[in-house]
Amino acid sequence: MHTILVTAPKLAPAGVDLLTRAGARVLYLSASGDAGEVERIMAAEPVDAVISRTVTLSAQAIAACPTLKVISKHGVGVSNIDVEAATARGIPVYVTPGANAQSVAEMTLGLMFAAARRIGWMDAELHSGRWSRAQDGVELLGKTIGLVGFGQVGQRVAKVCLALGMQVVAFDPALAGRQSPVDGVALLPSMADLLPQAHVLSLHVPLNHHTRNMLDDAAFDQLPKGAILINTARGEVVDETALVAALQDGRLFAAGLDTMAVEPLPAGSPLAELKNVVLTPHVGGSTPAALAAMASAAAQNVLGWLDGSPMDRTACVNPQVLA
Repeated sequence: MHTILVTAPKLAPAGVDLLTRAGARVLYLSASGDAGEVERIMAAEPVDAVISRTVTLSAQAIAACPTLKVISKHGVGVSNIDVEAATARGIPVYVTPGANAQSVAEMTLGLMFAAARRIGWMDAELHSGRWSRAQDGVELLGKTIGLVGFGQVGQRVAKVCLALGMQVVAFDPALAGRQSPVDGVALLPSMADLLPQAHVLSLHVPLNHHTRNMLDDAAFDQLPKGAILINTARGEVVDETALVAALQDGRLFAAGLDTMAVEPLPAGSPLAELKNVVLTPHVGGSTPAALAAMASAAAQNVLGWLDGSPMDRTACVNPQVLA
């Protein structure tokens, strides 16, 4: 019997059903579970696999568990997993690419519309009994959206924006020298080429040492005046001090953020005080459909490895351990 730890209090039934049918013993965190609880469980239990949600999976936790054989992220961002420690142990770390792409793309579009037309502010005003009408909204027809990162989410966003009559440009180092996977989208060679064109800038990149604080004060200076920023990637990709300044001084018309540098958003955050910011609590990939798809894919990742039928190596972030 395989023992599988889910670093959350629950997993969508679609994933639980797969694990149950495989005869696995499934462990969960408590409702207030944190990295310390993960470490304690992994030191005390013969955990064969971890399905990692948002709680940190540290080097200490990995080292504490001699039985650990495989890790799967419930999603695609592995910044909460010590991949280097797993790699040193020869433990593959899988992700679930595409499982939540449609939901995140739809959240991106929702934030874009809400930011462009100040929907969040007007909604709050009317709920407070004030008939406040924002008539300075941005019409998106003919505007250019710049997509930083052009994987499955960015490509879905691009197709909708093209249908709206927007121009679409994208930058993704992984696609350097290749033809755009979406007709009508211009792949640009650098951020420096993309930023001056982007009336709307939408981020679709993982968090790593290349992307942390990638969007800083100098980058905001390069955008057209009155641009809109949408971030459904990772909050730490943006220098939030620079973001607040750009929102206050008019370099940015608005921002739509599903993710922030510190989550939950701290009390007193200036982002919560700004009327030209739309905020959602990192739920872009949290529709029932996306949660079911991620849970199923994560379960298949760990069960496949444990049963000798590993998933496609393209879903492994440290494929060097597969040799």
